[in-house]
Order: sequence, then C-alpha cells, then structure tokens
Amino acid sequence: MGVLILTGMPGAGKEELVSVAIELGYQVRRMGDVVRAEASKNGVPAQDVGKFAHEERQRHGYDIWAKRIVPLVGDGDTLIDGCRGMSEVNVFRSAFGEHVKVVAVHSSPSTRYPRLVSRGRSDAPRDRQEFDERDKRELGWGLGETIALADALIVNEGTLESFRADAFALLKELKG
Repeated sequence: MGVLILTGMPGAGKEELVSVAIELGYQVRRMGDVVRAEASKNGVPAQDVGKFAHEERQRHGYDIWAKRIVPLVGDGDTLIDGCRGMSEVNVFRSAFGEHVKVVAVHSSPSTRYPRLVSRGRSDAPRDRQEFDERDKRELGWGLGETIALADALIVNEGTLESFRADAFALLKELKG
C-alpha cells in the first residue's frame, strides 16, 4: 500500500491530479470533504467553511483534519487530497510509515486566481483581496513549507493536456 499526500495552493490543479490518480486506481480521500461534513454538521454556512477549518485548527491543533481523516484510509494505494501543513504530514507519516510520499502541485497566483473565480464554487473569492487573504490564511497553516518539502513537485502553468500527462507520468512512477 502506498499513501500519497497531495498539497498545493487553492486553484493549483490538485483536482486534476486527483482525477488522474483515480484513473490509475488510487482510492481518494479528500480532507476538504471531512471539513465540509463537519462544518455542515455544525450548521456552518458554505462561505464560512474556511474560517471554520481555521478555528478548528486553533481549537484542536493544526493536525486535527489529518487525525480525522486517518481512520477513513483503507487498504490499497490511496491519495489524500488537501494537506495544509507539516503537522498533518507528520500525522500521516506516523500512521502509515515509509509508505507516505508528499506530492505538491504549484501554479502562480496569476494563474490560480482566474481558475478559482471561473469554477464558480461557493467558496470562490469575490475579488483579488479575498483571494490574497485566503492564500495568507493557508500559508499561515504551514502550506508553503509543506510544498517546499514535498517529495515531488509538479508545475501546472501550461495546458490541461500537458499537466495531465505530467501527472500521469509522476503518479505512475510513484506507484512503482
């Protein structure tokens, strides 16, 4: 069993990498799904989910979402999407040992901002200031360090086809 931990800034292209992983037979667990489910259970409106995730990190520790997703990982190759900090990586390494590899997706802010706006999700930034504030919040959780210390980095600045080909090659290599 291999466990890939996927990290990257919002809008970098993590979801496209997830779709390639599914094609290669990886099970996928999304930390964001755990956050949204917990937020919904607590009556948190969609636009406040990021704030809720941050408050939970402050209340229970920055590794709370990793601890909550570990029991959801079964046997077989698994990709965990949405890691935001090294404290979360440490939870995964403690739970799954040497089977853990961290994969980071990188795109520039000038590429990510229009992607986030165009996908039309409820948590999409309303303007550039809101986008920058979200980036600062997530970087404050240690996301930059997690990206910098990843075992593998894939850059997503070109075409979708090019990124998917690069993702396929990387994931196939990591799968062994």
